[in-house]
Formats: sequence, C-alpha cells, structure tokens
Amino acid sequence: MRRNIVLTALIVAAWAASAQAQERFSVEKWLAEATARLAATDSYTAVFHKQELLEGKLSREETIFFKFKKPFKIYMKWIEKPHRGRESLFVQGENRNRIKAREGGFLGLFTVNLDPMGETVMRENRHPITDAGLENLVKLMENQVRRGIEAGEFVLRELGEEQVYGRRTLKVEGIFPKDKTRGYYCYRTVMNLDVELKIPIKVRVFNWDDVLVENYGYEDLNLDAGLTDADFDPKNPQYRF
Repeated sequence: MRRNIVLTALIVAAWAASAQAQERFSVEKWLAEATARLAATDSYTAVFHKQELLEGKLSREETIFFKFKKPFKIYMKWIEKPHRGRESLFVQGENRNRIKAREGGFLGLFTVNLDPMGETVMRENRHPITDAGLENLVKLMENQVRRGIEAGEFVLRELGEEQVYGRRTLKVEGIFPKDKTRGYYCYRTVMNLDVELKIPIKVRVFNWDDVLVENYGYEDLNLDAGLTDADFDPKNPQYRF
C-alpha cells in the first residue's frame, strides 16, 4: 500500500511540474509582453551579433555596436573584424532615405550614400536596413506564430533555461511545416528569450533543408538608453562621416 501511495505521489508531482512548466511559458503571452516592452522603449543600444547564409555560404560573424531610436533611426559601428571601423547611419526621411556609410581603416577615405536595397548593400545582407531592429523582429515572429497557431501547424518546444551573454534566458524552438510552399518565413527557429526583459536576445533561423541561414544576437541590451538626435547626427564628432 505504502509503495502505491509513494508511486502515486511521484506521478502527481511529475504532472504538477509539467503543468507548471506549461503555465510558465505561453507564446501568445510572451509576444504580448515583448510588444508592450518595446512600445514603451524610445531608444536602445546593444552589441549586435550577425551571421547569415549568403550565396550558399555562412558568413563570418559580424560584431556591431548598435543604436536605435524611434521613429526609425539607426547607427551602427563594427567593432570586430572582418569590418572593424565601418560605420553606417540611417534616418528614415533624411538623406533621401539613403544609408550614410564609411569603411574602417585605409578603405575609409570617403563617406558614401547607399541605396538600402541596392546591390552594394544587399550582397552582404539578407535584409535591408529598413528591416532592422527588435520591433521588426518581434512583429515578424508574431505574424508567423499567430498564423501557424490559427492553422494548427505550429509546434513549440520548450528547451529549458540557458545563460546567453550573461543573461538568464528561456530557450524555445518554433517549428513550422517543412514545406516552403506554405509561405512561412522558415522551417524552424530557435530563440533565447530574456527572462527579465521579455525580449529575444538570440535567434537562429533554419530553412526548409534545416540549414542555418540567420544567426542574430543582442548582447548588453539597454532598453532605456536615453539616446538623443545627436546620436544620429552625421556631424557628431564621435563619428567619421
């Protein structure tokens, strides 16, 4: 009898732990929290890590100091090889909606203005600069996840907690139909969601052949950066434009 009672208690405890884990994370709740947190954020900074599949080859990781301010202002400075010293500035509605850019080192003799969708920019990027930023990332996730849930073809796997960039995160995997014709952005994505900030600070995207095509990370994310227009002024003496 006692053995049966102990066994029953263990089963109940395991069920309770499983139920608690399910209650702990809801993708719909997380999306709402992330959207609300970003809506309350006027500007932020981060060290942005970027790696993409370009022409069938995974690029070297780029490490970029990143500034963002609403409505849509972006400043980036590459702080590690292969493009250390490169700078770019994009302010929507200014400079004829072109990117002001300058290379680092001996290559940075001149400042140039580039079309965000032009060949020079897009041969090194899977997305134009107008797609950059955390709000665009969360909006894309929200669109894809909600569509998948409504169609009954989205699977979410909780992979436990993981330390990323010194932050406590919840690691989750979202899986969509392995059929490109269904029109989803990808086959699956693995995300690390900052437990405190409610923001994805690392995202890996896999195509329908289950090949890594995008690997992004936001290290040292500061959602209360208090940036001003001077941070996006090409005449800022800290910049080389």
